[in-house]
Amino acid sequence: MTKDKMQRNNEEMKWKTLSSKQLIDRPWMRVRCDKVQLPDGRVHEEYYVLSYPSWVNVIAETEEGDIILERQYRHGLDIVSTEICAGVMEEGETPLEAAQRELEEETGYTGGEWKEIMTVAPNPGVMDNLCHCFYAKGVKKNSEQHLDDTEDIDVFLCPKQEVKQMLIRGEFIQALMVAPLWKFFSTEV
Repeated sequence: MTKDKMQRNNEEMKWKTLSSKQLIDRPWMRVRCDKVQLPDGRVHEEYYVLSYPSWVNVIAETEEGDIILERQYRHGLDIVSTEICAGVMEEGETPLEAAQRELEEETGYTGGEWKEIMTVAPNPGVMDNLCHCFYAKGVKKNSEQHLDDTEDIDVFLCPKQEVKQMLIRGEFIQALMVAPLWKFFSTEV
């Protein structure tokens, strides 16, 4: 928008919630239906919001310079997906604590130097959580996996340049992992 055109401020653009009804209330997901009014007065009777805990993911590089990747089944798309380590933040954890815990639980790797490289919103139109993305350099294998009941994860190491080629070829399908991988390879954090 050009400077000569008036821009609405953030408050003027916000929707007003007229009512809200909780439809699903589970530990890892809540769903509510809001009745909302837009700034121009239009009312939408049913606007659904999905509430998840915040998430973390980790681009982990070993002391030898390989990237830790995972393969696991993803029921929503009925596929086996190649991914970086990721998971849910637990109550009371900082994003860094959650990322370090997830890496150790899923892969057995710990240590290294950690840096948060970005925070993204999975889908701010209908979801209210964030995903904190980390880079861990110089991690090493210190334990076995400690997987959750629904996890069945194969872990493997891949040379950094091969991971970049996999990214270019479109072999990573999870958008919340593609974004930090592109940033990692474009900025060489």
